Amino acid sequence: MDGSTNSLDDVSAGSSAEFPDRLSLMEVRLQAQEDEITLLKSSLADALRKLRLHDQQIPLLKQQLIAVNPGAARVLNQSFSIDGFSKPCRLSTSSLDGLHHPVNSHVSSSAENGEGSRAHSVPSLKAGTSERSTQTDPWTPEPVRTPLAASKSLCLEDALPEGVSLMEEALNKLHQETQEEENNEDEREKDRNWRSVVEEPIQPTSIRTLQQQQSKSSEESQGSAPQTPTSSSPAPPKEPSSSPHTGPLSPIMEGEKTLTRRNSEKLSKDTQDKNKQRMPKKAASSTNLLTRSPSLEGRAKDILSSTGTQGSRRGTQGQSIKMFIRGRPITMYVPSNIQNYDELKMDLPSEKLELDWVYGYRGRDCRGNLYMLPSGEAVYFIACVIVLHHVTKRTQRHYRKHTDCVRCLAIHPDKVLIASGQTAGVDKDGKPFQPFVHIWDSTTLVTLQQIGLGTFERGVGSVAFSNADAGMFLCVIDDSNEHMLSVWDWNKNTKVVEVKSTNEAVFAVEFNPADTNNIITCGKSHVYFWTLSAGTLTKKQGIFGKYKKPKFIMCFVFSLTGDVLTGDSEGNILTWGKSAADIKTLGKGAKETFQIMKQTRAHEGSVFTLCILQGGALLSGGGKDRRIIRWSADLAPERECEIPEKYGAVRTIADVDGEELLVGTTRNAILRGTFSDGFVATVQGHVDEMWGLATHPFQNIFLTCGNDKQVCVWNAEEHSLSWCTTLEESGLCADFSPNGAVVSVGLSTGRWLVLDLQTREVVSDLIDGNEQLSVIRYSPDGSFVAVGSHDNFIYIYSVTEGGRRYTRFGKCTGHSSFITHLDWSKDGKYIMSNSGDYEILYWDVAGGCKLLRNRYESKDREWASYTCVLGFHVMGVWLEGSDGTDINALCRSHSERVVAVADDFCKVHLFQYPCPKPKAPSHRYEGHGSHVTNVRFTHSDSHLLSLGGKDTCILQWRVKRSGAADNKEHPNFSHPPSISTSSSDPRNQREKELG
Repeated sequence: MDGSTNSLDDVSAGSSAEFPDRLSLMEVRLQAQEDEITLLKSSLADALRKLRLHDQQIPLLKQQLIAVNPGAARVLNQSFSIDGFSKPCRLSTSSLDGLHHPVNSHVSSSAENGEGSRAHSVPSLKAGTSERSTQTDPWTPEPVRTPLAASKSLCLEDALPEGVSLMEEALNKLHQETQEEENNEDEREKDRNWRSVVEEPIQPTSIRTLQQQQSKSSEESQGSAPQTPTSSSPAPPKEPSSSPHTGPLSPIMEGEKTLTRRNSEKLSKDTQDKNKQRMPKKAASSTNLLTRSPSLEGRAKDILSSTGTQGSRRGTQGQSIKMFIRGRPITMYVPSNIQNYDELKMDLPSEKLELDWVYGYRGRDCRGNLYMLPSGEAVYFIACVIVLHHVTKRTQRHYRKHTDCVRCLAIHPDKVLIASGQTAGVDKDGKPFQPFVHIWDSTTLVTLQQIGLGTFERGVGSVAFSNADAGMFLCVIDDSNEHMLSVWDWNKNTKVVEVKSTNEAVFAVEFNPADTNNIITCGKSHVYFWTLSAGTLTKKQGIFGKYKKPKFIMCFVFSLTGDVLTGDSEGNILTWGKSAADIKTLGKGAKETFQIMKQTRAHEGSVFTLCILQGGALLSGGGKDRRIIRWSADLAPERECEIPEKYGAVRTIADVDGEELLVGTTRNAILRGTFSDGFVATVQGHVDEMWGLATHPFQNIFLTCGNDKQVCVWNAEEHSLSWCTTLEESGLCADFSPNGAVVSVGLSTGRWLVLDLQTREVVSDLIDGNEQLSVIRYSPDGSFVAVGSHDNFIYIYSVTEGGRRYTRFGKCTGHSSFITHLDWSKDGKYIMSNSGDYEILYWDVAGGCKLLRNRYESKDREWASYTCVLGFHVMGVWLEGSDGTDINALCRSHSERVVAVADDFCKVHLFQYPCPKPKAPSHRYEGHGSHVTNVRFTHSDSHLLSLGGKDTCILQWRVKRSGAADNKEHPNFSHPPSISTSSSDPRNQREKELG
């Protein structure tokens, strides 16, 4: 397939100029073919599995028939033997009709109440012969009944209580056939010379070819094969025998249907024509999964579910559910303790989540995003959450009315109101959200105004309140190509003026504190001085004159004397002033200009931020040199310090009390300190996408790792970073050993490390394959660890010496795609695993890492954890239309009451557990600004942790019971829940608050 793909790409690339759509059309066709091949392969595997199950039930049916009618033993000894191998075959008229079921059907039954459609695989062609057997219409027995004592199902999937009466009729017919056998010796001699062939599963695309082969084979065999009348023996096949003889007709009971199979040799030319008409129906016996809509591409993302039999099939063996993801069928068996799948009711869980703590800060790509409030709270943002972090009390409140990532902040002159702007983002269907600005009260977290919905494009890059008029106006610059600058009367929610700013990037905007009609913007290669007059905005560009024009003007502030001070990418602080019009040079119409009055060398590399203190002193923060310098009013350096390299460069500075400072860094940390005492981190976070998350088995700590090569251990109770270490490679998965002494971290190169939690040292360094590791899980007793890799294997290691010694035990081989999730059974002997092509496989680790071919045997197995995204117990978490990658992770609570889900659309969901039915309701929680990569419950289920991908955000949610249990404190967490409060969901109360 790879070779054909490359050739297609080469052809299309050579003619892309002439036929621009050819490449996309060929890709669509190629994807359709691949999906069809995958579908047919899975159908064939499902058919072979079901045939094996029927073989196991044939002896039971035979014994029952002989017990009721001993005379049947002689017939059974002559029938159903195909060179020592027997195969049951079944097909109902309703299953043939199922070949033409509606395209939009979402349900395909595994067991249909005795009268629904059924379709199963027929056996494959027998080696050594060119003969084929065909299927005829179901045989109907005589209405004379013989008692049959059958109290339990004789077939794993198809035996129904209602089938007893049909079995009695079959026995009566068997008795009649026995009498005919005794009176017709010649007939029996012909039967002994017959040999049956096992039918081959027929793909829909090869029906015409099989018809031609069938016709040719029948014509060639007519000269040598004896023509024998049809005999209707309802007896099931006997055990495999060496006898080459078999009966001419083999019916198989299936609920209220009787299925028959005939040998092709005994068909005459008249019946051949009928068989050719039935050939298309034989394709249905491959499985109903082959029934496809006319457009495979249109169905590629459908998730269809099929339930077991309604009513009469309650609690029967073999009841199964099918769902489809990208056209691939996934079969899941209903556990024995569920008596009636259709009567299961999916309710919202009684537990709910409340945002407790936010770990991280967005400093790597945003500026001007850290401010101090008179309440003692620092205001900053990460993902979709604006955090109000009390510096001394170490508590948090959260404003959560934004629907996508927050990009900018501005503080009103009253130091209470806050304006915040967000990016546009997209929904799960790719439709863009409209960006807006919220103005809200930092005391009550109530939204006062929503500005610019439907006006801004892509996002809001910068916002600023006016100062001279007590904050009446708000200036906004969006992220469109022209970076539209607009001024709003935010109390009235009216736009005063709007103008195109520049096609270059804009970093900051501010009103002149002494004059609302003057606005300044800066960015790439420019600093603009705007004047608002008579409802229009005019701009003048700053003149660099004899000074070198920097590539970027990074930031600016207003001095107490009214001068404008800018920091640039050359490391200079420029002082700008207004000069009189040069009439001599420019003539009578010359106007005043803004020119550089003074240049001060400040930092090596860029000046990232400037901050004016109350006394007029200036603070500057350097990018490359990581220095913070205090300058006097006339720009003479007074004091300086350098922040540690591990925190990155200085992004922004906030004044706490004139002496103490808060410093936001480019490595997403907030430092607190003074020039005298230095700085320590009060907020820390990752700086790149995170995937690995593990919670300690009995302590309130958890570990995270990601593409920034950092491994961080957090204290969930104290809301702090316990320790952090840097690896040589990206960490993608992790798990604590059950004894809590060590933790294993899987890396992007196939290596995995075992770290001692106390000493932080690497106690073991192993490697499996050369591809990234996606999951690591210890067995419940800690004696084994399973490592799932992108090379499609699961590596099993035995663990000794308290988790410090590892020995390869075996390797689970069988997946056809990379491993995504796995879980251990409670007894530590078995593993359930998922892969990238949506497989669910089960492994017997204790028995030698063997693949359990019969997945039905694992339907009642209990699992120590449940993180696999595919499985019967979590099937309901998948939304209709999902493509298989919409859910990144899930985790069942230790109490087995709820399951948390991390999806690809920035949401965390909470479902009841088990959740086996489609369209199950859930509580949905927002906060992340990127795909949620992982979720885990703490050891006591008191909290849930969720990881954002690109937003680098860790959200800690408190799990609360609804009703009377709301006020109950979990014994493992001592801090009161009322310390950290969050504003409600934005979409539920926005209309009420804005009204």
